[in-house]
Amino acid sequence: MKEIKVPELAESITEGTIAEWLVKKGDKVSKGDPILELETDKVNVEVNADASGVLTEIVKDAGDDVEVGDVIAKVDENGEAGGSSDDSSDKEEQKEEPKEEKKEEPKEAKEEKKEESKQAEETADGENGKGEVIATPAARKRARELGIDLSEISARDPLGRIRPEDVDAAKSSSKEKETKQEAPKKEKKAEQNNEKTEFDKPVERVKMSRRRQTIAKRLVEAQQNSAMLTTFNEVDMSAVMQLRKERKEDFQKKHDIKLGFMSFFTKAVIGALKEFPLLNAEIQGNEIVKKNFYDIGMAVSTDEGLVVPVIRDADRLGFAGIEKDISRLAKKAINKELQLDELQGGSFTITNGGTFGSMLSTPILNAPQVGILGLHNIQKRAMVMPDDSIEVRPMMYIALSYDHRIVDGKEAVQFLVRVKELIEDPYDLLLEG
Repeated sequence: MKEIKVPELAESITEGTIAEWLVKKGDKVSKGDPILELETDKVNVEVNADASGVLTEIVKDAGDDVEVGDVIAKVDENGEAGGSSDDSSDKEEQKEEPKEEKKEEPKEAKEEKKEESKQAEETADGENGKGEVIATPAARKRARELGIDLSEISARDPLGRIRPEDVDAAKSSSKEKETKQEAPKKEKKAEQNNEKTEFDKPVERVKMSRRRQTIAKRLVEAQQNSAMLTTFNEVDMSAVMQLRKERKEDFQKKHDIKLGFMSFFTKAVIGALKEFPLLNAEIQGNEIVKKNFYDIGMAVSTDEGLVVPVIRDADRLGFAGIEKDISRLAKKAINKELQLDELQGGSFTITNGGTFGSMLSTPILNAPQVGILGLHNIQKRAMVMPDDSIEVRPMMYIALSYDHRIVDGKEAVQFLVRVKELIEDPYDLLLEG
């Protein structure tokens, strides 16, 4: 019988939740076949069978939390599909039962004789100074039943002989230790139960997915561990919309991808980060780590929660490269195909609530980053122009949340103004790359 355990997933992942079993008990599996989908706090991963045979037992069910190294299933390497090894073992037991009944009493008597002779040998050894454990046959039998190592038991007999009452005392002592270890877990569960509110009217309780639990935990940590502040501005989108209208057909023919707004904002953010590098930094202990690379995270909403895949070295990509990366990562996020390395190491994040109709929001930092730009819906509004005339313009509110511990208000406001300037003059943005 081969045990299948939760494998090492990644350095930062030590536990997960079984999302779905891909095979059933009694199915034949081959080494390397995916047998279940494991939901972690970042991505969903498939766990493969590390032996060929028949799945005889599923130890952990869908929805159970597991840790690396936990046994999740058992495979009989000599079994046949369609029949559980449990059935065959049951038959074997049935066959052997009559024999056991006939030999039961003599066997016990035989064991007692063996124990007595063994005891005599061990007593002699003890007298000869070999230091072997001295215990009565009854004590040995009791220790075997309780699964206790005789060498760990202290004898109260003046001659150092272990008796059954010593074994029972050792068992009670180990139970006390286990109770003390489990106390914090029980207290935690009790606290969770105390938080539950009983309702007079019908309600539905749904367990949070591991990813949703992690998102909740990280968002609270971000607010508790940073001095987060948000500043706002508005952007006239007329020039970008006109440029897209002029170039979108040629752009799509040439690059086989649509020209969207996100590539403009990504380029504008990179330009502003180069002028205000503290927004592209993070805090480590009492040090500020300024990053000389531009890995821009793009928040993507999925059915299971928000994920932030990262566009690597976005400053080296053109508009087409950025659009292709955004499209590729968004599809992978929705299809649950993102890899861990595609979610780690971003230096700044952009989130676009405008796709859902949001007019204004205060985005929460994606720790340990110290800056996140929030984009919103484009609305036509009457604007007073420099010559005091009034024109209808497509306007967007933009919001920058930042960590006030290392970013001052002046820098944050100037950063947002620079993004605004680059978006309102996209030709300048194109020239600057």
